[in-house]
Amino acid sequence: MKRIALLALSVVLLLAGAGVAPAQASPAVADDGAKVVQETWVDARTVDLQISSPALGTTGMVRLIVPTGWAAQPTRTWPVLYLLHGCCEPVDYRSWDQFTDVKAFTAAKDALVVMPTDGAAGMYTKWWNFGLWNTPDWDTFHTAEVRQIVERGYRGGTRRAVAGLSIGGYGALAYAFKHPGMFGAAASYSGVPNTLYPGLPVWIIGILARAGFYSYLNLWGDAFGNPVLWSANNPYDHVDQLRGTALYVSCGNGQTGPLDPPGQADFLESTAEMSSRSFTDRLKSAGIPATVDYYGPGTHSWPYWQRALHQSWPVLAGALGLPA
Repeated sequence: MKRIALLALSVVLLLAGAGVAPAQASPAVADDGAKVVQETWVDARTVDLQISSPALGTTGMVRLIVPTGWAAQPTRTWPVLYLLHGCCEPVDYRSWDQFTDVKAFTAAKDALVVMPTDGAAGMYTKWWNFGLWNTPDWDTFHTAEVRQIVERGYRGGTRRAVAGLSIGGYGALAYAFKHPGMFGAAASYSGVPNTLYPGLPVWIIGILARAGFYSYLNLWGDAFGNPVLWSANNPYDHVDQLRGTALYVSCGNGQTGPLDPPGQADFLESTAEMSSRSFTDRLKSAGIPATVDYYGPGTHSWPYWQRALHQSWPVLAGALGLPA
């Protein structure tokens, strides 16, 4: 029977290599009924999942990069690295795979990589909507629905780390403090871990508008009129819940850096740096250790985030139980 199962799996992966989706998606179901409704193998290590999500009220996409030995070891579970993208990226859940070397970088690492959608600007949170309705709830989609499907249907283990860029960096730290113990490590690259830093609420309103969300009050309400809800979602205000989590924070200053074309600069990175520095200062004052890299010149762009993934790997690997 074991040989038959392995043969069947080999056929699936052969089809996958040809870009053909298996006939039947994983039967794994999350506690709230979320399930895979379409599974498409892009290549032997890459599979896209379309998930019917009660938390979103629609479907959401996830790309998995499975370990090199995943097919050959069908009874093994694998530590899981979640990679979160930023706002307003047209290629969405595929962005880490498209703009970085994550597939090659993890080829010799025994980690299952999970790259979920956050929509155009889901903000890695449950939207308030004036208390009138409950969707989208990106937190539940990522930390419950996707997690349970990955663990029940794709052999993800319970050793987890999370990393993200820009708003995804916020998301990594927000999920880590809201779900203590779920992630052994959390990394923020050019993130905004203090959403109430002076000027940041307006910055967030701007990125929501850029993504077509003009009713920004649906997110957490007004930062001045509803500060309790903003604070409840702000990693800066909850550093004690991060105690015991391995932390990595990096950011540039927005000036033209070594990985930029000549003359390129931006204010997004300088804003992220101010938010990040206030957060790491708060960690330091609370006696909470973190690996910090404020590397000076560098913009809000993918070459720096790819480098940050590489440089933060020892922190992430430690939580995953893998070699640095």
